[in-house]
Amino acid sequence: MKRSPSDIRLEKLLRSSKLVAGGFMGDDPRTPEEVIREDAACLERLGKTAAQIAERMRKLTEAASAALGNSVQLEGKFEVRCEEWKGGLICPWPHPGRFPKRLTVCRRLDTGREIVWSDLNIHLIEAHGFFEGKGASYRLEPEDLVQVLFE
Repeated sequence: MKRSPSDIRLEKLLRSSKLVAGGFMGDDPRTPEEVIREDAACLERLGKTAAQIAERMRKLTEAASAALGNSVQLEGKFEVRCEEWKGGLICPWPHPGRFPKRLTVCRRLDTGREIVWSDLNIHLIEAHGFFEGKGASYRLEPEDLVQVLFE
């Protein structure tokens, strides 16, 4: 299937972005559409949706953000904290979207597994089904998110 000019422009922006050092695609040779499609298939196998994952991430971020940089324990199984900086991150898709420069660090108390995400990651997952390409600095593996956030 032939790709649209807008899809080609988006891929160029995702691969070498002024928005994020190293881009959103890392060294992944797949197109953004292939990344999204394969991650959606993985989520289906895992029995979760991008919306469920984004909602869980958002709730943990909101609870940790209220602690003003301190770690909080949530639900008896998470230790979560937020780190914030001035400025914002912009969604690379062609729509208005600016998100705080904030990282959420979530650690499972029972396993010690840790995942780090930004507010932009939450948006990319929720609005675009995009977990970033393999090798990208902020790539989030759907399997890892499901294991840490839901199991």
